[in-house]
Amino acid sequence: MRLFWSKGSAGYPPPVEGYGLQSGKSLVQFSGGHLQYDSLLSVEKPARYMGSEIGSVVKKAVDVRFVLAFPDVYEVGMSHLGLQILYAILNNVDWIGAERVYAPWPDREDAMRASGEVLTTLETGTSLAKVDILGFTLQYELSCTNILNMLELSGIPLLATERGEEFPLVLGGGPCAGNPEPLADFFDIFLFGDGEEAILEIATIYRDWKKVSGTKQDLLERLSAVEGVYVPSLFSVSYHQDGRISEIAPLKPGYEKVTRRIAADLEELPYPTRPVVPFLKAVHDRVSMEIARGCTRGCRFCQAGYLYRPVRERSPEKIVETIKAVLKNTGYDEISLLSLSSADYGCISGLLKTLMSSLEAERVAVALPSLRVGSLTRELIDEIVKVRKTGFTLAPEAGTERLRKVINKGITEEDLILNSRNAFEAGWRTIKLYFMIGLPTETRDDVFGIAEMSAQVKRAGKGTGHGGDVTVSVGTFVPKPHTPFQWEPQIGCAEIGEKQRFLRGELKKRKLAFKWHDASLSFLEGVFARGDRRLARALIEARKLGCRFDGWGEHHDFQKWQQAFAAAGIDPEFYLRRREYGEILPWARLDCGVTADFLLEEVKKSREEVLTGDCRDGCKECGVCDFSRIRMRLYQPPADDLAMLSGSGQQVVTDPEKSAAPRETGVNGEAVDVSRLRLRFSKTGAMSLLSHLELLHLFTRAVRRAAIPIRYSLGFHPHPKFSFAGALSVGVESWAEYFDMEIDAGLDSRSVQDALNATLPEGLRILEASQIPLRSESLSVLIEAVRYRVILPEGLVPHLPEKAEEFLRLETSPHCRVKKGKTVEIDLRHELSELQATSDTLEMVVKRGKPLEFASAITGIPEEELRAARIEKREVCFRMVT
Repeated sequence: MRLFWSKGSAGYPPPVEGYGLQSGKSLVQFSGGHLQYDSLLSVEKPARYMGSEIGSVVKKAVDVRFVLAFPDVYEVGMSHLGLQILYAILNNVDWIGAERVYAPWPDREDAMRASGEVLTTLETGTSLAKVDILGFTLQYELSCTNILNMLELSGIPLLATERGEEFPLVLGGGPCAGNPEPLADFFDIFLFGDGEEAILEIATIYRDWKKVSGTKQDLLERLSAVEGVYVPSLFSVSYHQDGRISEIAPLKPGYEKVTRRIAADLEELPYPTRPVVPFLKAVHDRVSMEIARGCTRGCRFCQAGYLYRPVRERSPEKIVETIKAVLKNTGYDEISLLSLSSADYGCISGLLKTLMSSLEAERVAVALPSLRVGSLTRELIDEIVKVRKTGFTLAPEAGTERLRKVINKGITEEDLILNSRNAFEAGWRTIKLYFMIGLPTETRDDVFGIAEMSAQVKRAGKGTGHGGDVTVSVGTFVPKPHTPFQWEPQIGCAEIGEKQRFLRGELKKRKLAFKWHDASLSFLEGVFARGDRRLARALIEARKLGCRFDGWGEHHDFQKWQQAFAAAGIDPEFYLRRREYGEILPWARLDCGVTADFLLEEVKKSREEVLTGDCRDGCKECGVCDFSRIRMRLYQPPADDLAMLSGSGQQVVTDPEKSAAPRETGVNGEAVDVSRLRLRFSKTGAMSLLSHLELLHLFTRAVRRAAIPIRYSLGFHPHPKFSFAGALSVGVESWAEYFDMEIDAGLDSRSVQDALNATLPEGLRILEASQIPLRSESLSVLIEAVRYRVILPEGLVPHLPEKAEEFLRLETSPHCRVKKGKTVEIDLRHELSELQATSDTLEMVVKRGKPLEFASAITGIPEEELRAARIEKREVCFRMVT
């Protein structure tokens, strides 16, 4: 055995000036051109704040800088399709620069407040206070305090009346714009309805207004003419002594109500084929393809079913074309076909068959996240399961047939059992069932029915050979605006808790897993779902008390909310009460298109336990459609499902042996159809902030984008055959990272290197690629030592060379570290092979251990105080077997 070093200083480029971690400085400069503080090294997930992702767009000089703000953590926001759609639409216009910002996680927020740093965009690092339009996605009622916190962190006054022309126009849109009144004091305008077309109209009006330097009032007057735009300051609200609304008076003649904006034809709308691909794993880490908008079922509790009427389907040809483009540009290996009820899509069978026939060989899985009981056939299940089993959730909503008639959930117990058994037989081990408690007219028997029905589903799995586990997830009914149940009361926390305890006991008897929604979270959701403008006072008080991320259990503090309501003089129970049918509701000036007469007729039917049929079987006269521009747009399957898509792309014949273990071996024991490559790459600049897991995800997608024929493991969830040399500490730059990969034979190493470099982000570069024997030892076994350079902040450690000499004279230097709850002790002196020092630099060769551990031991300074040091991984020493 002998040792050899990988290429030395001549094998990697020096750091580029103005890029990367600079010696003695506390800033990291990213390719987008903006600066982030070195506090990113101490936060939980630096990739949340880096920017520079694949698909992101940076525009320096634009007329309108439009920021899309998501008031939740990055991983949640990056999973939101609506934001990706608007980002692409806006950036497709030369004079608009669309950028993104997400709510900083508390660790990042604390660092920002300590340093005085303001919240900035990911693309250019522009302060939110300096942009033109700041558009918040109103996805969830419990995001309200995050919105206020983001305004605070940006230096933007909370109240719209305190913001002059020098501050951005603050816009809100999304599901909660159906009743934005609790946020009315903080926003300039809201967009009620579909945003694809309206967002460009808003930007155009803003640009024209900006050119003439008009007043803010003039801008609001102009924007009020846009269909779907609600300007809350153009309405005055007054109240009765008992707290009910007495009048909502329009302050602009002719502006009596705001009609929901409806994009008539999804086929004509642009769809992002180059979405932003996050470095870290998002909540929904896949291609999201909206196949239809709206639902024809008419469940009386479902706000989305009313706010997104009528149903508009995309053509299967357009869907397949778009999916293939997105897969090529992102490298994802899963597709989610999105709709309120995906299995109701008219051509779902043919669409699935076509997707699976063309993508199965590429190991791309398809998921239908919204499955309606009764619409999921065995044929669909067999298509979904071909690559791998994605999640399987069914939503009966109620535990008895009587209550399902009340809520217009027209499914039978037989349908549920049949769908469940089909899923178990197809190989699913666990099915998740979703129910609600607190529905109108609910009795104890209805709650008991949840346990009984779930037990029957569990029994349906017996004898299938794949188990029969069932997870029962139970939420609390929240009456939402613009639904037939908008007048209904919501049960309080005490009743929620009592029903949850009863269910817990019944489900435990039947050995069923139980998940539930916290009662106080449902309470707050109900308050803000049907609240009015007076709740602004409570929101301000809650922020003063530190409330944010209220939807996250570890940060939710209901006691602070109770204090906030008391300080604001508000009784939150007032908003959970039953509303009278003649009462003025806070959202009365917002017209969703469904008539009040239709909603009241649905209320009557619910009390009579009468079902309203599917809109696909005949118009139910809800009032939304004008049967000209606004109407249902459906696609019917032809006799031959696959024939309709014959021109949508080349179908791939699946080889069942493809990507399995090597079939043949040559005389030297090598596989004849497999190549193993070893690649050396650099990880510099912003990329040094990626964790090992994030790097693995990044390379997995890069390989798919580069169309490299990677090999996969066998088993339930096949994985690409990657093997990395080891995890590099976050913040360490390196020119000597290694990984091995197995690919199909026939592609040379240079082609692989060039293909990967063409798709990797700035800061990652393949420096070498070579073919190695298939049965070569792993990198973790071969690596003997690593050469690091640690550049300390200038003047931090006086007499550094002397301290290094003292350390070298030591016989031993024990060091303890805690790893996964266990204490590990290593002898740093024994693990150190070489050490050289200048005034502010340590160069060392170590066999085991982290460079910062050695730097701390040598200097006597705690590791936490050395975070500003720049660390480089220079070379790797390999063991060679002779």
